[in-house]
Order: sequence, then C-alpha cells, then structure tokens
Amino acid sequence: MMLPETESPLTPRLLIHRGAELFEQAGLFFGHGTDNALDEAAALVLHELHIGYDEPDEALDVALDDKDCLRVMELLERRVASRKPAAYLLNEARFAGLSFYVDERVLVPRSPIAELVETGFAPWIDPQRVTRILDLCCGSGCIGIACACAFPDARVDMADISADALEVAGVNIRRHHLESRVTAIESNLFAGLTAARYDIIVSNPPYVPRQEVLELPAEFRHEPALGLVAGSDGLDIVSIILNEAAACLQDNGILVVEVGHSQQRLVEQYPRVPFLWLDFEYGGEGVFLLEAARLREHAQTFRQVAVERGLASEIQHEVTE
Repeated sequence: MMLPETESPLTPRLLIHRGAELFEQAGLFFGHGTDNALDEAAALVLHELHIGYDEPDEALDVALDDKDCLRVMELLERRVASRKPAAYLLNEARFAGLSFYVDERVLVPRSPIAELVETGFAPWIDPQRVTRILDLCCGSGCIGIACACAFPDARVDMADISADALEVAGVNIRRHHLESRVTAIESNLFAGLTAARYDIIVSNPPYVPRQEVLELPAEFRHEPALGLVAGSDGLDIVSIILNEAAACLQDNGILVVEVGHSQQRLVEQYPRVPFLWLDFEYGGEGVFLLEAARLREHAQTFRQVAVERGLASEIQHEVTE
C-alpha cells in the first residue's frame, strides 16, 4: 500500500481529508451514523488513532509515523472495498451520547429517538413516575440502555425475536453495568413478555417494504434483513404493535414508534388515528407518539386492520436473501 504523497508530514487531519476523497470517488453511501464522507472518514481515523472528539483541535495536526499512517489507510480502504458501514469496521457506534458494541447481527444505531431519550420524553410524560420501560425490537439494546441511563430509577425490558441480537444487547448491558435493572428477553413482539405494564413502550421496528430493501445501497446488505423487512408495504410489524400495545401500557403510558419513510403509508392505513408526529432538532422523521388513551380509543380500528392483514395473533418475520 502506498501512502498519500504530500510535501508536509502526514497528520490525522490530512488522512481524514484523504479518506473523504476516497469515499466520494467510490460513491459510498452514508447513513449509518454519519451523513457525509468527511464525518465518516473522521470517525474511522480518530478511532484508529485513539483520538477523542473532545481533544483539542491541535491533536489533528500532530505528525504521524508511517506505521500509524499505513494502519489508518488500510482501514479507510477496507471501508471502500467492503462497503461495510464504519460502525461494523470499528465494532462501535454512539447513540444518545453513549458507546455501544455492534456487529453485523444488529442494525447500526441511528434512530432520532435518541433525542427523545436525552430529553426524558418531555413533555409527554412525567419522568418522576416512570418505573418501567419496554424497548421492543431492541437490536443492539441502544434505545433501552439509553433509557435506563435517562431514567435511573426505572427497570427496562428489552425484547427481540433474534437470539443473535440479544447476545449483542447482552454485551451492551454488561458494558454499561446495568445487569440489575435491564433485562433482555427473547420474544416475538409482545408474545413472550409477562403481564407487566409499562410507562413507556418505545420501538424502532422493521419498517422497510420487501422490495425497497432489495433496492437499498450496498451498505445495507451487511445489516440483518430481519431488522429491516416488514412485509410488502413496511407496515406488518407496526400494525401488530398498534393492536397489542395498549394491553401492556399503564393508563398514562405512551407508545413511541419509528416508521421512517413508511409514515405516509401508515397515515393512509389509519386515517382517523391522531398520530403525533415528532420533530427533531438534529434531523430525522417518521416517529410517532400515541398515549394509552388514544390506543384504547382506536382499539377496534387497530384490531380490524390486524385481522385484515392476517396479523391478529403474531407475525412470522420474513428474511430476504
């Protein structure tokens, strides 16, 4: 491997810009924690050189030896050759200000729900009375663990149908020393849960239509299809959640669900349901909130849609090759 030619010593800053050039030339996709080539390159370079984001700017201009430069360039070129999101190359992703272990058994954390967790879901619930939270379709456990940190007096259940995902979630529970308050449960949505009622049910479920998954950029092919695909229109999972969540919520509880670009299809499926679509300061869309009372008010509609879709009991997740 040849190092970039430069009249000046190679520095982290120069390698970041070199990486960004490589990424742009290769036409990489960004959307797994970063949204541009420069930020993606910075994430890789800083991690490989053990430079924290909070270090002084001067740290980017320190001359590097050839060994460090070669190691960084190999990582940047792996990103191009493999098309793997940076988080998989580093086995690390950040969510709500916290660090999480990730690998290809789980989706890369990137939900705008992080912003809601950091604000304690204000103003929709009183944080003082939150004692139990459910992270449904938890994947890496990033949402549930972030909730446990935001609500230090609450117990958190994290449920997922994937045993592989739950192994990763377990790693993150231990990483954050939350074994006494956070429990990972293998469950097909609500089917394997106890009769507990929650103050908050939060979920970033699969919501991508089957055909759209096949058309996504190459980076998405490294993520488990089980965490992405939700039937022909992307609404299979959320339809079950809407039908069954009320039975698991406290009377003053809230349901928060991300459906991304399936938002319009969901509105068309339930035209009379008053979904509260949330705004985010740092970007993101397609996250709704419903109070327990609204879920119960429209229970007949949710049940009817679930029956019509053949989803009234439980769903068998579909995996695409």
